[in-house]
Amino acid sequence: MEKEDFYKIDIIKQYSDYIRTKNYSNNTYISYLNDLYYFYIFINKDLIKVSEADIRSYLEYLNTKKEASTSIRRKISTFKTFYKFLYLNNYIDKKDYPMVKIAYPKTEKRLPKFIYYNDLLEIINESYKDSDGVRDKLIIEMLYATGVRVSELVNIKYNDIDFNNKRIRVCGKGNKERIVYYGEYAEDSLKEYINTHKKNEYGYVFTNYKGEQITDRGIRYIIDNIMKKLSVKVHVTPHVLRHTFATDMLNNGCDIRIVQELLGHASLRTTEIYTHVTNERLKQVYYDCFPRRKEK
Repeated sequence: MEKEDFYKIDIIKQYSDYIRTKNYSNNTYISYLNDLYYFYIFINKDLIKVSEADIRSYLEYLNTKKEASTSIRRKISTFKTFYKFLYLNNYIDKKDYPMVKIAYPKTEKRLPKFIYYNDLLEIINESYKDSDGVRDKLIIEMLYATGVRVSELVNIKYNDIDFNNKRIRVCGKGNKERIVYYGEYAEDSLKEYINTHKKNEYGYVFTNYKGEQITDRGIRYIIDNIMKKLSVKVHVTPHVLRHTFATDMLNNGCDIRIVQELLGHASLRTTEIYTHVTNERLKQVYYDCFPRRKEK
């Protein structure tokens, strides 16, 4: 069955409406529906009649494919939400609820990738050389200066920017608004951009060559093109620049709760992963600088 036909199934249409009311981000909404579709293709049976054994069989299949634990955790969240919806709407009895004994896998503790300041300067300088260097430089400056997600960056409008106080209102996950700030270098790039680019009719700051709102993919394509010309070893993405912002803020003494607010993290635990990065940096500096050590 094709996705389009799957989404037309009555129970899926109802579930789609249900999760729309949960104020999830659009990415989460799409992921939940996609998760159900691929699960349906795997088990090849009515989703209402799914058992715990069916769920476990699918999770075992994902493990054999070496699916990341973060991806598996999200799929479990999808199933929990879906079968809770079925139970609340009397499609299944409590005894038929298949998720009772399904546990989330432990998350992999992977340190976020970041780049050093000299590498950042290389990227900024190279971005200015491209065909639309003014725009591309502003993209890099803003991603680093504000720590916003790429999905937040592309949706920034001119009326979201408080030019006098160098701050921007952004809409993050779950449609939660927050305020982020930018510094003098980003301010200079923004002024140059405004002087050289016409405003989009819908007011979006970042546009493509057609003058339309740029997409997440468009931003990634720009950064990929810049990185092809450089020797920076880290695979740089918009999220790596977000990680770099957070790491540099903590390295320079910013309170972790302030960083949490600026990043738009709902939980402090999410932000705490950056302290592992800064601790590694501290250890490296210590061993580089400590005078009483054995020569290698």
